[in-house]
Amino acid sequence: MSYRKKHTGFTLVELLVVIAIIAILASLLLPVLSAAKRRVHDTVCKGNLRQLSLAGQMYWSDNEHRAFAYRGESVDGGDRFWFGWLERGGEGVRRFDLAKGALHPYLVGDGVETCPSLAYVDARFKLKATGAAFGYGYNLHLAGGLAGPGVRIDRLAKPGGTVFLADAAQVNTFQSPASRENPMLEEFYYLNDPEPTAHFRHGKKAAAAFCDGHVSQAGFEKGSIDDRMPDQWVGRLPGELLLNTPVEP
Repeated sequence: MSYRKKHTGFTLVELLVVIAIIAILASLLLPVLSAAKRRVHDTVCKGNLRQLSLAGQMYWSDNEHRAFAYRGESVDGGDRFWFGWLERGGEGVRRFDLAKGALHPYLVGDGVETCPSLAYVDARFKLKATGAAFGYGYNLHLAGGLAGPGVRIDRLAKPGGTVFLADAAQVNTFQSPASRENPMLEEFYYLNDPEPTAHFRHGKKAAAAFCDGHVSQAGFEKGSIDDRMPDQWVGRLPGELLLNTPVEP
């Protein structure tokens, strides 16, 4: 009497079929997961800007509706800026203190200063301080330029059409480890109409907080994307979103 051994394993063909099915399912799921991740990043970034915008509204209310300066005094071996204190020194090793920023007293804790879509861990990203400092830029026209004084927000002709803060970055080719041969992306802290410092990192859009308190996305000025790193989508916001003629008192 003979017994046939019971087959319990996969044949090579069956195994290849299973692997192919898994690969197909993964190819279908990855775009869905990527899109969901982008939506989460968009939501977090907009939430950050809403909190920063609310802090700005409170600051203006306490300061006769006057926009704060971009840059303040030099103290303790560094400089005060609107976003915090930044130590002077080599790129990527400078200390940073968020608590010395103009908006910090009006924020409930930290965590809203960086956008999750700004890839700080990318090999082509150059840190300014010892870690990620600030991922949003301030409309330099509101600040009255680099030296101020700031404009009166309550005298803007169209506060709902004037950007207060937005996603920002710049392409650096002049500070090591960046060079002309090795352009690198870095965080940046102001927006204006001549320079490409707005970062359209949300599907070629930039999240922006406006002077009336609302947050939305904005597109880039045609032809403004920095061609040194075109895949990073650094460019300029349309000038009409930054320049706004104040109403005479």
